[in-house]
Amino acid sequence: MTKSGKKKIVLTGGGTAGHVTPNIALLPALREAGYEIAYIGSEDGIEKELMNDCDIPYIGVPTGKLRRYFDWKNFTDPFRVLKGYAKARSFLKGYRPDVVFSKGGFVSVPIVRAAASLKIPCVIHESDMTPGLANKLCFGAASKVCCNFPETMAKMPKDKAVLTGTPIRAELFSGDRQKGLELCGFAADKPVLLIMGGSQGAASVNQAVRSHLDELLQDFQIVHLCGAGKYDASKDGIDGYKQFEYVKEDLSHLFAAADLIISRAGANAIFEILALRKPNLLIPLSIGTRGDQILNARSFEAQGFSKVLVESENEGILDKKLVSTVQKLYRDREKYIAAMAGAGQQEAIPKIMGLLNELAE
Repeated sequence: MTKSGKKKIVLTGGGTAGHVTPNIALLPALREAGYEIAYIGSEDGIEKELMNDCDIPYIGVPTGKLRRYFDWKNFTDPFRVLKGYAKARSFLKGYRPDVVFSKGGFVSVPIVRAAASLKIPCVIHESDMTPGLANKLCFGAASKVCCNFPETMAKMPKDKAVLTGTPIRAELFSGDRQKGLELCGFAADKPVLLIMGGSQGAASVNQAVRSHLDELLQDFQIVHLCGAGKYDASKDGIDGYKQFEYVKEDLSHLFAAADLIISRAGANAIFEILALRKPNLLIPLSIGTRGDQILNARSFEAQGFSKVLVESENEGILDKKLVSTVQKLYRDREKYIAAMAGAGQQEAIPKIMGLLNELAE
């Protein structure tokens, strides 16, 4: 604690936006609680770019990627990790935070380990159903491990695991349905289907939606966040169909306008959908991954929050079942809304703040 009585916290996490945005979502609560905040990340990763607008001191350290496959960098990256550990430890020793919060990713490993060596308590957050390698390497150094899914609790150290859900950006709750409809040129008397596949889009989902536009547009107006470089100009001018490559400032308004959502099953995305209580169809990324999105989606399906279509389990399933699944989802929408209203993985920010405050005493 500083001489002024202010508590200090160091945030870390990086490699993907999903390892950073929950940290950003925590910032208002941390500031309100009077914390002095610093961020440790990689020297040139996405976390540095995302934190630029947050007015928080940023400390870049060398990092190495944790790979489960052969790569020549596997021989040099351990030295970068050791260098990152030394730089992080030097900063932490001088800064003396009361607590560290880690959102995971390979950049977090040397920071959490360095904090533990200085007996600084650490809280780790695991987004996916099955813990990633970086977080597994940090479990021993953590005071508490937060998770999103009930099933994950069994895979965690019992005395450390806490079911919290993921921190959600407050601005997502400030959307205006009318503004969302106006952005798309939509009418107020026909339901809106929002398609989202992340900033890079989802090629197979885009193709399936566009292939079945005529059928879907009979029942819905469609706003399609198709991803960078995936805009289809040939679809311009179709009544009730609006495309955006990417939306940032106005995303909350599009969420407010949506009656149904089709999404991939990344943890941050699905917990935003859960918090907003939007009936949803999840189409998890299932090829070329460790399968975490499939597990995430199946958990939400089992809890009654989502319908799920898994591409790798049935060739052509999006063409065969997309329209009928969306139609059934809309008919049963009240059932999904009720299930989401009773979810235990909500109010993540107050739960995490409680852990941080307790450890920072």
